[in-house]
Amino acid sequence: MKRILAFLLLTLAHSGFAQYPKIGKIYRLDPELDEILDTSTPIELIATGFQWSEGPVWVKNGNFLLFTDVPNNIIHKWSEAKGLELFMNKAGYDKGHSYSQEPGANGLIINHKGNLVACQHGNRQLAEISLKDRKVIKSLAHLFEGKQLNSPNDLVQSKSGDYYFTDPPFGLPGRGIEEPAKELAFQGVYRIDRKGKLSVQEKTIERPNGLAFNPDQRILYVASSGENQPYIYAYKMKPNGDLGEKSVFYDKGGSDGMKVNSSGYVFATGRFTKEANSGDVLIINQAGKLIGRLDTGNKCSNVAFGENEKVIYITSSGNLLRLKLK
Repeated sequence: MKRILAFLLLTLAHSGFAQYPKIGKIYRLDPELDEILDTSTPIELIATGFQWSEGPVWVKNGNFLLFTDVPNNIIHKWSEAKGLELFMNKAGYDKGHSYSQEPGANGLIINHKGNLVACQHGNRQLAEISLKDRKVIKSLAHLFEGKQLNSPNDLVQSKSGDYYFTDPPFGLPGRGIEEPAKELAFQGVYRIDRKGKLSVQEKTIERPNGLAFNPDQRILYVASSGENQPYIYAYKMKPNGDLGEKSVFYDKGGSDGMKVNSSGYVFATGRFTKEANSGDVLIINQAGKLIGRLDTGNKCSNVAFGENEKVIYITSSGNLLRLKLK
């Protein structure tokens, strides 16, 4: 059924008048949500058939979206003009033998040079990749103090050029904290400065996951998806670029990936409550108040804004979704 739906979506995209299936529901929890979106706007299913979609990033120079299918080790490309296309095979693991259940790339960004930077689970590194020939230019981080990273998960780049990324164990063969493949005794939040120096900024989060800056980059939000720490943390940035004082920004449920729009609203994938089984997209204001949620009917992994924040793209289990914003 998924293959049939995927074919229909691709056919619609090439037809020039795509009418995508509608999915999910929008819950308005506070009138403040009206500043961001119209709750009558449908959530659109624009592509499907993936095992676990992740890491969406909008490529302004080309008007297309890149996102990953982590278990299948693929990066896909989607555009309004051409629909779904294959962008890159062996996107997170390029060895011949089997490695883990999630060997592919996870978080993606476009860096200041205009290159793709991917968190590669299987290769256990941050890789800078050319958008033109889709080849790895260099590894930005692979070892910390002589030991392999766990499986880099998500990343951001600051205005000054520094990278920050999380390193949980999700891409390891057993996905756990205690296993033979794990070389580090912690799950870190790291910084790579402009000179390429790698430093660990946080060691105490059980499963650090998504991260995003607030608009003025004075705060870095870091999501924790561990059962014992189902929070979104806020770190004040020090003048030298290191992480400073830590506080709990949102404590109602764990989160995966997230993005912050230019008005400071946090769009975080996660559970509506600690007890909820499915994942939503939670819309949280700068005070940490939940003002709305997008219920897609599936677990959501991450989001990305399109051009000028007119739309938001959602990777939701085996689907790629889109919602138009104000």
